[in-house]
Amino acid sequence: MTAFFALWHEAAMTTLGLFWMAFWAFGLGYLISSMIQVFVTRSRMKRGMGDASARSVGLATFFGFISSSCSFAALSTTRSLFAKGAGLVPALAFMLSSTNLVVELGIIIGVFLSWQFVVGEYAGGILLVLIMWAVVRVTLPKGLENRAREHAREQTGDEDEDGEQDWRRLISSREGWRRVAHRYVMEWNMVWKDVTIGFTVAGIISAFVPRAFFQALFISSDAADPAFWQVLAQAVVGPVAAFFTFIGSMGNIPLAAVLFSNGVSFAGVMAFIFSDLVVFPVLRIQARYYGWKMALYLLGVLLFILVTTAVILHYGFAALDLLPSGETAHALTDQTFFAVDYTLALNLLFIALTVAFLAWKQRTSHAMSHGSASLGERLLFWLSMTAYAWLAAGLALPAVL
Repeated sequence: MTAFFALWHEAAMTTLGLFWMAFWAFGLGYLISSMIQVFVTRSRMKRGMGDASARSVGLATFFGFISSSCSFAALSTTRSLFAKGAGLVPALAFMLSSTNLVVELGIIIGVFLSWQFVVGEYAGGILLVLIMWAVVRVTLPKGLENRAREHAREQTGDEDEDGEQDWRRLISSREGWRRVAHRYVMEWNMVWKDVTIGFTVAGIISAFVPRAFFQALFISSDAADPAFWQVLAQAVVGPVAAFFTFIGSMGNIPLAAVLFSNGVSFAGVMAFIFSDLVVFPVLRIQARYYGWKMALYLLGVLLFILVTTAVILHYGFAALDLLPSGETAHALTDQTFFAVDYTLALNLLFIALTVAFLAWKQRTSHAMSHGSASLGERLLFWLSMTAYAWLAAGLALPAVL
């Protein structure tokens, strides 16, 4: 029983630590999303990224790179771009680059794995965009993009006027930033339940699920020179395993190191690392943003390009004799989540911003009835409350035992 309580406390601390690491990225992503919704008109977005041309995709990839963020924040910004008139391919290019061409993710990969995985992460991010571009152009059902865009606009309450608004005047006005504050709070209100449950489950899995369970998922992970079908199978299992772990990109790197050190191929590990956009909470949010038909289509596209990219990277590195050895995986130690560093400074900044925006919204908005919540939303609410109770009890265990 004592061991169970120790794992409970470890799970709660891991959940809190992972969220602490990611909070500023959430805040930054939602701030960018809110600013896009308020300051950017549909016509301007259509001119910049309204089609699937090389220029639009290149711009979207670049903007995704410079606004790198966690998957939940990237989803919000992508939805805003798409609702404002960006084409589906550029919007997805932004989403993929903002979650894979990430400097801090590369640093964490370098700490836990090796330089080959860092190169694979960035090269793979570009490959993901290129393969997605080709796949969507060939497979996108007729009319699905327009229906999904209308759904996204309904979710954001997008009431963009037909004429060009003076964004310079709006961005320097109190009214403009009041709108940003309202949007920012709405973004958090839309995903807080999914985020709560996702991070709680991630902590529970990291503490309670034995490493052997994940090792057993990967076929022939002990093979020194796996055959093509074994490499392909491991690349397929990677995103499938990630789907059920609920763990985002930052949280699954230590687990990826465990997999690699126990014989999982380079392709299997890379597919697992790329899979932060196919976890279940992301699927739910995609469905809320675009409808279930588009969400399932995107899930299929993402699964295909993740597996394809991972296999291409594996054999590309093999051809150059650059495949890493399992011996290069660093031994895992307990990660230090809380320290006096840039994360602390950025989190304090976005905590202050969030509190200020929330207070501003409360003062300037009128109470509105949104109707009765659906059964699914009520279930998520109570699961979130259960998660908070679990976390509170787990954090308090050392004081009461």
